[in-house]
Amino acid sequence: MHDDQTRVSTSHATLCQPQGMLHVNRREAIGVGLTAAGMVALPPLSDQTAQAQIPAASGATMPIRFTVNGNEVQIVVDPRSSLLDVLRETLHLTGAKKGCDHGQCGACTVHVGGRAVASCLTMATKADGHEVLTIEGISADGLHPMQQAFIDHDALQCGYCTPGQIMAAIACVQEGNATSVERIRERMSGNICRCGAYVGIVAAIQDAARKMEEV
Repeated sequence: MHDDQTRVSTSHATLCQPQGMLHVNRREAIGVGLTAAGMVALPPLSDQTAQAQIPAASGATMPIRFTVNGNEVQIVVDPRSSLLDVLRETLHLTGAKKGCDHGQCGACTVHVGGRAVASCLTMATKADGHEVLTIEGISADGLHPMQQAFIDHDALQCGYCTPGQIMAAIACVQEGNATSVERIRERMSGNICRCGAYVGIVAAIQDAARKMEEV
C-alpha cells in the first residue's frame, strides 16, 4: 500500500512539472546571470570619447598674449588654468579674490573685452588677444568714482568682496543698468556680500553713475 502511494505521488509530481523546464536553484540562477552579464560586450569608444577621457598631459603649456590694465602681457600657461589663477599667481594681481571658485559669489569679477566675467570660471586661454581690466587698473590717477562712492556710502565692511563688487558695479553703469534700484539689484544679484552691505552698495552705484556720466 505504501509503495502504491509513493508511485502515485511521484507520478503526480511528474505530471505537474512543465515539460522542458530546467531545475535551477536560486544560487545557481544568480551565478548564471552574473556570468552572462560579464560576457556582454560593450560598444567600442569613439576616438573623440577616448581622447576626452585622457587628462591633459602633465607639463603641457600654451603661449597667450593679452592686455592687462593697459599693459601687454605675453606668458605661457597651463591650458587648464583659470584666468583668476593666472592673474593672482602668475601676474601677482591679487585684487580679484577667490571666494567660491564656482562662479557663484562674484568676488573674482574682472572685465574681459569690456564685459564683466567671473574669472574663476574663465579659462586663461580665453583671454588671448583680449583686453583684461582688474580692480588695480580702473583708475590711473586717484580713486575711481565708484571706489569713492563705496567709501562715501559705507558699501563695504570686511572688504573681501569689494573688488568684485566694484568691477560689477562699473559694468552695471556702463551697460545702462543703473537707471533704477530694481535694475541695479538685478544686475548685481550675482555678487554676494556676506556682511550684508547691500543698501550701501545700491546707493553707491546710484551716486557713482551720475559722476561717471559727467566724466
